[in-house]
Amino acid sequence: MRRRRQAARVGAPQWAGLFCLCATLLTLPGRLVAASGSGTPPPASAPDHFQLVRTRAGSGPAATLATLAEWEWRRAAIVREMERVMGPLPGPEKRCPLAVRVESEEDCGSFVRRFLTYAAEPGGRVPAYLLIPKALLRHPVRTPAILCLHQTHPLGQKVVVGLGNSPNDEYGVELAQRGYVCLAPAYPLLAEYQPDLTRLGYASGTMKAIWDNLRGLDLLESLPFVQRGRFGAVGHSLGGHNALFTAVFDPRLKVVVSSCGLDSFQDYMDGDIRGWTSVRYMPRLLTYALFRLPFDFPEVIGALAPRYCLLSAPVHDANFKWRSVDAIVQAATPVFRLYNAPDHLHVLHPDCAHLFPPEVRAQAYALFARHLGRPPAERLP
Repeated sequence: MRRRRQAARVGAPQWAGLFCLCATLLTLPGRLVAASGSGTPPPASAPDHFQLVRTRAGSGPAATLATLAEWEWRRAAIVREMERVMGPLPGPEKRCPLAVRVESEEDCGSFVRRFLTYAAEPGGRVPAYLLIPKALLRHPVRTPAILCLHQTHPLGQKVVVGLGNSPNDEYGVELAQRGYVCLAPAYPLLAEYQPDLTRLGYASGTMKAIWDNLRGLDLLESLPFVQRGRFGAVGHSLGGHNALFTAVFDPRLKVVVSSCGLDSFQDYMDGDIRGWTSVRYMPRLLTYALFRLPFDFPEVIGALAPRYCLLSAPVHDANFKWRSVDAIVQAATPVFRLYNAPDHLHVLHPDCAHLFPPEVRAQAYALFARHLGRPPAERLP
């Protein structure tokens, strides 16, 4: 058991053992769901969210998706099911000029911290912090940029940028010190960011956050010192699943790191999903029976293929079950194999509670450096 709990090195051969972990712990992912939920197996007609490359038309036999074209058809169906719950992704009519307003700027040693707002849509402005390595202000060479998404916290995005007295959440600071440009937008209906979702036309805070993040990537692309079209995203807890959801809808996110951000809905709190159904998340989930939910996290992770994805699932996390995360990874891995990229999906199990510990953050930063490139600010005077 101790070996299972140790974090493996990103990209090392131990990853293969982690992917097979479920085989020694579980029989089938669906049986984990039944055991941790009501104890009643799902009806035969219920969707099996763990069978990503197996599909069934009506009552006919199941077929294996053998080509990328077939998987892309399946992926499009997953996105439609996500939108059934979250509401539709806004269209081009909402992509108004960003009209960025810098409210303040602070010198933080090797980087500056700007507090700004940007127009995500007509009538809706998003508060955010932008961290810029000082070397880029002197030598505006294009560098990788990271979307840094915060957890549920009374101070919102401040915890990510060093203003929340929360050292394990300061990944924005740590990445900026390493030379990355970092954007930390606020999440809807937390702290001082209280958008009127109904007036703005959103069915969920989740979709509003996704759209705000997409516009945040537009903001980053507008900067003269940011590489375009290749970004990373990192988040803890709320920020962890916010990063995953955003990446499903925006292919510009090439590397995604989620700490304590998920387990299967059917495993979450032993099947009590009310924590997911407040206005700032996805209230429409309440309209479905547990075993008839339109989507679940195996499909979310599968929809990220073939991009790089690192999931951290601590063994003592009281919010999300680490065994469920292993079942999700096992279910999603065949999709990555279709792209000949099974090593692009990684899972770690740090021996801690609901935290983003330093050793996992270090591996996340190494993943960004390896697949987005090392920031040129490291070499600039």
